[in-house]
Amino acid sequence: MTALKPITPDDYSRLKPFFINQPHRLCIYGLPSLLSWRNTEYYPCAAVIDGILIIGAEFNTQKDKRHLILPVADHMLYPPEKLRDLAELLNFSTYWFVTRDYMDVYGMDRIGALFHIEDQPEYADYVYNKADLSTLAGRKYARKRNLVSQFKREFLNPGRVTIEPLKPGHLTECRIFLDEWCLESNCDMDGDSNLACEKQAVINTIMELDRFDSKGLLARIDNEICAFGIGARLTHDMGVLHFEKAFTRFKGLYQFFDQVCARTLFDGFAYINKESDMSVPNLAKAKQSYYPAMRIPSYSLTVLA
Repeated sequence: MTALKPITPDDYSRLKPFFINQPHRLCIYGLPSLLSWRNTEYYPCAAVIDGILIIGAEFNTQKDKRHLILPVADHMLYPPEKLRDLAELLNFSTYWFVTRDYMDVYGMDRIGALFHIEDQPEYADYVYNKADLSTLAGRKYARKRNLVSQFKREFLNPGRVTIEPLKPGHLTECRIFLDEWCLESNCDMDGDSNLACEKQAVINTIMELDRFDSKGLLARIDNEICAFGIGARLTHDMGVLHFEKAFTRFKGLYQFFDQVCARTLFDGFAYINKESDMSVPNLAKAKQSYYPAMRIPSYSLTVLA
């Protein structure tokens, strides 16, 4: 039986060619994200079969969550029949993060004859026009502009704010910032929670920034890190903001820093994918307040017995 093997940041250069023209618009299909989301419970694994990159997720205890994602190749999709055969070959029963684009190409009837289809609303991504986030133009963004102006008057214009590229050398400071941010967000209440797992993914990504084709920014107020963001390429016209954190105690900081990230990290892209809300109500409200241009739904497909 063909087996998938664990992949790590050391595999980045080897796997990168598969992602140059990959078509999937969900954030999970960004290579830095795939390699950084790993912890003591979960790890990504992969194999190249007939020139196509096959990626799965293994769980040490929660075996019911192990899954494949759509194969990754240059402008190519696996038809549903090949997806079913691949799952059986690799001893998996389920695909996660199947895009609406894929469903539209092959149709619900054809896919439904082979798989049980289930919506994954917690993993539906929010996608924005880069121009909207960069300019905050128009009446609908008036409150955002006001918050940015307030922040600039209180912090930027007096010279208390500095913006600089995020580097692996900032890891120790970023750990301190994340600990404080998590106290604000209660993300360490459960070590297996989505926010706690994201914290580890952030740390993993910062450690590997020099290896990954990612760009990051950080903001300091009075010389202390108060926000950072990390962006990367997803498709030919879409970048993804994998991580963006800012203290809530500074009014207008998030709105100010979000605009800076949109202007600085995404040259050449028409759209910015800001990932899903993981069914966190406050996060969903914040993402909706920026008026996404589209949502990218996610589905799971489970092989019918």
